[in-house]
Parts: sequence; structure tokens; C-alpha cells
Amino acid sequence: MSNRRNAVYVLLILSLLTGLFTGRAFFFSLAYLFSGLLMLSFIWAWLSVRWISMGRKTRARRAQVGRSLDEAFIIRNRSIIPKLWLEVRDHSTLPSHRASHIVPALRSYGSYRWQVETPCLVRGEFQLGPVTIISGDPFGFFTSPRRLDAISKVIVYPPTVPINQVHLPIGQISGGEAQRRRAHFVTTNAAGVRDYVSGDSFNRIHWATTARKDRLIVKEFEIDPLVDTWLFTDFSAGSLVEEPGLQRVEGVGPVIPTSQTIPPSTEEYAVVIAASLAKYFIDSERALGFAAYTPHREILQPEHGKRHLTQIYQTLAVARSFSKYTLGQMLTLETPYFTRGTTLIIVTASLDMAWITEAQILSRRGIRPMCILIDPYSFGGSNQAEETIGLLRLAKIPTITVRKNDDLSAVLAQRPM
Repeated sequence: MSNRRNAVYVLLILSLLTGLFTGRAFFFSLAYLFSGLLMLSFIWAWLSVRWISMGRKTRARRAQVGRSLDEAFIIRNRSIIPKLWLEVRDHSTLPSHRASHIVPALRSYGSYRWQVETPCLVRGEFQLGPVTIISGDPFGFFTSPRRLDAISKVIVYPPTVPINQVHLPIGQISGGEAQRRRAHFVTTNAAGVRDYVSGDSFNRIHWATTARKDRLIVKEFEIDPLVDTWLFTDFSAGSLVEEPGLQRVEGVGPVIPTSQTIPPSTEEYAVVIAASLAKYFIDSERALGFAAYTPHREILQPEHGKRHLTQIYQTLAVARSFSKYTLGQMLTLETPYFTRGTTLIIVTASLDMAWITEAQILSRRGIRPMCILIDPYSFGGSNQAEETIGLLRLAKIPTITVRKNDDLSAVLAQRPM
């Protein structure tokens, strides 16, 4: 387009110079014609992106790696002036999202629809939009862009693998057969938390969570006591090991996979393992607690139900190994949340011996730790895991070792050593 416009500029200048040297009115009229043509084209291009509205409808604001995200777009011409053509450029941050489109001619007050199906390849929270609408004049001299803030958010949950069974060092607690029913009165076992509703007693308010959430949160209780299961996932920066050359979303986000397998990163393996275990326990109607520094501290009290699983998925979707705390320090900080009889599952790639000492201290308090150790040596780490595995066995902490390219469904179903 710039070449065409420059050619008209040259003709305009030549017409003016020729008219000045020859004095003939024809060349001045020709110069006026070229000037008018350029002015008309500029105004046309400017008007072509005015009185345009666009909407986008996402079928669901949540998706999961391996599934698709469906979007529907509609663009409307709200003026009497037809639009010859429109180009829609989408600026979403979701990888592999291809919502850009060429819209054919729109008649007066007309509309045009199209749909986009995007495969979800990467976990994380992404922005859909904004979009830029571009059009021009019929002579191809000018283009005019216009930005529309059609923005929404979508969160893509991490993938999971099917797990048939998990062998746990089950803790013991009295109370008989667990009925797993919510109680409308205060009992000895708090099963979870929820938002305050009118009529709730003030002695049920969980003040620590209320202060953190900046709204009233109350405890929920069960009729019979249950043994809690906690899932503790290590996202410390020192434990991250991955193959070089991995591409991440915007350079610092989750890893962009290049195949159908889990990316060769201990962080991604930890996320998939934690998400799969969370789904297994929630589907088994177990009360599950979750703790991680992602790098922000995330503590979810033991609770049942799909809502709780969704909260865990949302935390894991954006988790990154940026935490400055070591696993040992994290266990020390979160010790008050683990009650006697708790089963604690630790997912980590850390070979630091200090956290094993902290796990032994928890074991003496009646807490049953179990480790799912992601072997960093199989991901290109410099140290082998045999010494750490030996210390875990001496400490009588049941351990499952996961290596790169392992079948996670089969490995997690093994009996810990």
C-alpha cells in the first residue's frame, strides 16, 4: 500500500512542477485530482473501522491440557456505510490460539460470525484479547487500525494421569466408621472452610483464613472424625532441574511442550503428579489438604468435593519453582497445620538432606510422611538420588521414585519402598 501511495505522491509532485513550468491548467487540475483522491482514501480508511462492535463468547473459562477451548466471535457493522473488508488480529496470550480472521464485506447494519477451536497445550492463566481491527480504502492507499478491548481470562488446568490405587501409610484415629456427612453443629473434626452466610455462629469463624482472604470464612464440621491426607508439593527454586532449551510462555511461564509427553522438567512432573493424586483422593471421597509455595504460600484445608479439586487445579496451573524457601524450611513453617494421625504426601525433586530431618520430626509427632521423589539425575541433574533414597529408607519414610519418561500411572500405583 505504501508503494501505491508513494506513486500517487510522485505523480502529484510531477503534476505541480509541470503546471508551474508550463502554466497549463490541465496539470494543476490533475494535481487537484490526485490530492482529492488521497484525501478521500484517507477519510474512507478512517471511517471503515468506525461504528464497528465485536463480541467474543467463550464456552467455558476453564479448560485442561489435552482438551479444546471453544470461542465464538461476532462482528457487527453499526453504520449505514458498508465495510468492504476487515482484518481481525487477536492478541491473546494463550499458545496456539488462532483467532485472527479476515472478515468479508459487511453490508449496512450487517454482522458476521465465526468460531475458533483451540487445543490447550500449556497449563496456566491466559488472557484472551484484545483485538485490533484493520481496514482500508478501496484503492489500497491507506490502512486504519482500531484496537478493541474485548478481553477475558481463561485458566488451563494441568493434565492428569489415571491412578487406580495409592498405597499410603495410613494414620490411625479413633471414631469408628466415618460417615462423611456435614454436621450443622460443632464437632471435634473440622472438614473444611467456606464463606460465611447469614445465621452462622460466630464461634465457627476461622479467623486465620478470614484475615488472609479479607472476608468472613467459617469452618465446616463432620459427624465422625477422619484421618486427614495432606499433599505437599515442593516448588523451591533449588529443586528445579530440567533439560536445556525448553521454551516457556513469555519466557518465565510454564513449559511449552513439543510432544504429547510431559515436558522434561521436574516442575512439570511435580504438577502432573500432584494434580493426579488430588483427583484420585477427591474422587475417592477423601478429605484432602494441599500446601505449596508457588512461589506464593498456598494452603488449602482438608476438604471434599469437586470445588476443592478445582481450587487445587487453579493453584497448580500457575505454579512455578520460584520459591526462595527450601523444602525443609517449608515443612517447618507449615508444621502447625498437620495434626496427629495425618498422612503427609511430599512431592519433591530435592536431594537436600535437611528436609528428611524435618520429616523425621513430623513422624515422631504421629504424622505419617510419604515421599514421591522425582529423580533429578534423570533430568540432567549433577547428583544421583541413591543417597537420598537410602536416607529415606533409614528414616522409615515410604518412598516412590519417579524418573523421566516413567509411566506415572504404573509408578504411583506401586507399593512404596
